[in-house]
Amino acid sequence: MTTEAPPRPARQRRTARNAQTNDYFDLVERANAAGLMERRVGWYIGRTIALTAALALAFVLLLTLGQTWWQLAVAVLFGVVFTQGAFLAHDGGHQQIFAHGRNNEWFSRIVGNLFVGLSIGWWSRKHNKHHGNPNVIGKDGDIDTGALVFVPGEEVGRTGFLGWVTRRQGWLFFPMLALFGPVLHAKSVQTLATTPAIKHRLVESVLLAVRLIGFPVVVVLTLGPVLGVSFLAVQLAVFGVYMGATFAPNHKGMPLLPKDNSIDFLRRQVLTSRNIRGGRFVAWAMGGLNYQIEHHVFPRMASVNLRHVRPILVQFCAERDIPYTETGLVESYGIIVRYLNRVGLGYADPMDCPIVAQYR
Repeated sequence: MTTEAPPRPARQRRTARNAQTNDYFDLVERANAAGLMERRVGWYIGRTIALTAALALAFVLLLTLGQTWWQLAVAVLFGVVFTQGAFLAHDGGHQQIFAHGRNNEWFSRIVGNLFVGLSIGWWSRKHNKHHGNPNVIGKDGDIDTGALVFVPGEEVGRTGFLGWVTRRQGWLFFPMLALFGPVLHAKSVQTLATTPAIKHRLVESVLLAVRLIGFPVVVVLTLGPVLGVSFLAVQLAVFGVYMGATFAPNHKGMPLLPKDNSIDFLRRQVLTSRNIRGGRFVAWAMGGLNYQIEHHVFPRMASVNLRHVRPILVQFCAERDIPYTETGLVESYGIIVRYLNRVGLGYADPMDCPIVAQYR
């Protein structure tokens, strides 16, 4: 899950920098001067212990409450805990936790596969492309057309049931997220089964099998087939909606960039990302990804430091007249729904955004 590394100041000569590249290095120097690029291992250890304790509590409740429909509340707890585990694996994949890349990779591999049920080998390939080219048509897999259409013009030719869905995709977006969990698990299995080049593929396969086979077996044996299947359905739905509702506000409905754009790293990340306002609860609930602009500009910065670097980045963008987008969580969901509906109906063209046009 390592990302495209942004340019490193130590490897550049000031005399060779162009103005836009110089902007990025000046920003990095400000963050370094504030001590915000330092590791926060202790904070991550505490976060891991808290998450492990929450998982242990969920299992204790599962195994002791008995065959009662109150177990569906426990399923919700599992869905939340698994999603929080995905946030933690995400940070490790970004090299945010430990000084050595190998330690970060193994941390993410274990948490992602065994704890969450996601192949880090699959996720990292997909996520790297996204970070390198967010909202870039033809390069960012997160906006590829599938069940939903994110790029105007790609809705053409979708008929029948798929066409019906596309024309209403904004309203159907959140209900469809209930299926996002099984899709993520299936993609993980498919990738490990068909892609030999995945690093430590055997280890990932074993860990993933323990999670995706072992957990449902424990649930069904404990609760019986009817309650057990209901439990798993709720857990998967909560996991999918929680994951999707966290990641979608970050880029969906923001400007799309053409494949051949020449926008520099800093502006590409800021123009296509959206922050979500809120206090520490929102930051916890979104795993720090509410500071999406800061995360994309400083992908290796510990997520706990993103709120501290935000004022620096806001001031920096204001000085250079770079649009910086921030909304409330509910407002962001409204933007997503309207955007998807307009694309599905075939009359939206975000490529006409005048702000982006000046940076092409």
